[in-house]
Amino acid sequence: MKNLSVIFAFLSLCLFATINTYAQPDAEDKTLSPYFFVKGDNPGYDQLPLQGTTADVNIAGTIADVTVSQIYTNEGSTTIEAVYTFPASTRAAVYGMEMKIGSRTIVAKIKEKGEARRDYEAAKAEGKRASLLEQSRPNVFTMNVANIKPGDRIEVTLRYTELLIPTDGTYQFVYPTVVGPRYSEEPVMTASTDDKFVASPYTQAGEMPLYHFDINVHLSAGMPIQDIRSISHKVNISYPDLYDAEIILDPTESIGGNRDFIMDYKLAGGKIQSGLMLYEGENENFFTLMVQPPKRVEVAQIPPREYIFIVDVSGSMHGFPIETSKQLLKNLILNLRPSDRFNVMLFSGDSYVWSQESKLATSGNVEDAISIISKQHGAGGTRLLPALGRALDLPRCENNLSRSVVVVTDGYISVEKECFDKIRDNLDRTNVFAFGIGSGVNRHLIEGMANVGMGEPFIIPNQDNAAETAERFRKYIQTPVLTQVKAEFDGFEAYDVEPKTIPDVLAERPIIIQGKWRGTPSGNITIKGLTGGKPYKTTFDVADVMPDGRNVALKYLWARKRIELLDDYQSVSHDDKLKDEVTALGIRYNLMTQYTSFVAIDHEEIVTENGEIAQLVNQPLPMPQGVANSAIGCEVAIEGVVRKSKKTKRQPSLKIGTIEAKELSSDMILILKNSLEKTLNASMSCHKAGIELPYHIDVQVTIDEHGTITAVKLLSKNLDETIWLCIKNNIENHRLKNLTLGATSTFSVPVKFVM
Repeated sequence: MKNLSVIFAFLSLCLFATINTYAQPDAEDKTLSPYFFVKGDNPGYDQLPLQGTTADVNIAGTIADVTVSQIYTNEGSTTIEAVYTFPASTRAAVYGMEMKIGSRTIVAKIKEKGEARRDYEAAKAEGKRASLLEQSRPNVFTMNVANIKPGDRIEVTLRYTELLIPTDGTYQFVYPTVVGPRYSEEPVMTASTDDKFVASPYTQAGEMPLYHFDINVHLSAGMPIQDIRSISHKVNISYPDLYDAEIILDPTESIGGNRDFIMDYKLAGGKIQSGLMLYEGENENFFTLMVQPPKRVEVAQIPPREYIFIVDVSGSMHGFPIETSKQLLKNLILNLRPSDRFNVMLFSGDSYVWSQESKLATSGNVEDAISIISKQHGAGGTRLLPALGRALDLPRCENNLSRSVVVVTDGYISVEKECFDKIRDNLDRTNVFAFGIGSGVNRHLIEGMANVGMGEPFIIPNQDNAAETAERFRKYIQTPVLTQVKAEFDGFEAYDVEPKTIPDVLAERPIIIQGKWRGTPSGNITIKGLTGGKPYKTTFDVADVMPDGRNVALKYLWARKRIELLDDYQSVSHDDKLKDEVTALGIRYNLMTQYTSFVAIDHEEIVTENGEIAQLVNQPLPMPQGVANSAIGCEVAIEGVVRKSKKTKRQPSLKIGTIEAKELSSDMILILKNSLEKTLNASMSCHKAGIELPYHIDVQVTIDEHGTITAVKLLSKNLDETIWLCIKNNIENHRLKNLTLGATSTFSVPVKFVM
């Protein structure tokens, strides 16, 4: 068909003054924003109180127990309060904290979050040393240490445990090291306490962390170890025997805290630790059952599928993440079967969909989609939620296809719960899988999306792993290992079992069942299901296993799993009863939760007197390795200068005047005007502070018969090239909603800026 070429003479793009988005907005217009750390010249207070963080990891069988030590000092002359935001595993059950000051050790108490905060603030006001550990997200914690006087050395230690679940015979232990900058549109005035961490200081991209990092791992596998490797850091490995290993961080990695520590290991013969573990407590007994699934079935038995790839092309993906995403998508799309259907959606501040209906994976369609993806560079904000909703609402071309949505992002957003809600609300019709791209991804979002979608998270920390991970994902989704899975208890009195229903097993990873038990440990546990259309059954004799006091972690792991489930429901229903239940579980099992915190107070010494107020210091965080400065953006450069919310009147907007087009109906002209206005305004995030916009620009736009902008060309030479490329990437290949033009037409569109 003949394309429609439309020449837009963008006349009188008037700016009454140079637009400076760095200007300090009014308080009600501020939004939460990360900012770049700028070291001041005031020697009176220490801006870098965190000296180092060390993790000692003990892995016994399938359970990891981790002790994290943080050293805080004050080399200035003013008493300070240190605030440090750091990540943890999304599966971590944090069960203890201590604060050491000289020879004194103060054991922290778990309390309701508000009560813990009040105790901390009171101690701080009284001049006492105190520490407070709060959860902002299941994988983002904030440590406050009050009244660190000059010359002090305070060590805060926290402990957590997690269950390691292998996939395809490979175990992976991840120790997250840095919280990446989050994109947020939430105004400061209305932001919750849990969102305050978004406004954290960051060093520039490429700068090494300003504190020491170390990690040591002792692995006692219980079976012969075949292979150990770290894909993130250089490590030194020794083997005392076949079953044990010591993994020590190489001294050259002492400032390697700008990327997650990742360690993979395999047992001999690709085996996994499976079986039943029991723990008998004073008041309650706990069990965990790990069952190795059957082997895969043939691909020929699997029906055709539909895949919708949602790809993050925002500013934080610029550089290595977006290039890795391109490689990943190429690998995934090129390996689709011709009978599969697929679609591609790109998102940043707005979203673009490749086709209004998924297409067959023919060579021509695959080539076209890859061409679109290859043009992306990474710019704009990260608005995943509207893109996810748009993808889920796309019409189905066939009812019998199994639809899977694949999200590719670094996850630097602050609306995780809303995304979880969207996925949970559509579980009956769509599978959702998540790819995290980058050296310090938001694992809460990536793993949380997989959790509520009953799927598997995939993390790609660097480009070298893209092809391998894409192949693992392809194998994972194409062949269900076990379906219609059920657990039966015969003669074993189990209760409070998680999960209540077992999802399909889509990879060679074990089935995990956790719960409590009463009475004598006896009877049988049977797992049933279908594999390749044939019945599957395996039975465990409980009497063959003795309760072991060393399995105390089972109670923390069960409680953490129950809390995770309640948090998911809470994000949907916002029920106060669920909040109370989570709080009660945290207090009962001494666990950090969204509603419980650890607080430690030193009552032996008063540090500040006569009303002295400690200087607040936010510990600067390193930019995750491979993440560009555009993840924070150019809106802010120093603390206190924050991005304005969308409602601010200082943000310019584009307005389109009267369009003269006799060949178009008035309704069609209105649709064209509104669609163009929305598309152009979405590209205004491309403007950078300090760069003056011209009075007018001339742009040529090509629109095909379906209303899709297929090409954009700048005719004038008076616009900054970087800004133009950003605008071009934002609007090119964007379909103008509800616009279908059947005839060639040429018309001009007058556009102006309004403040």
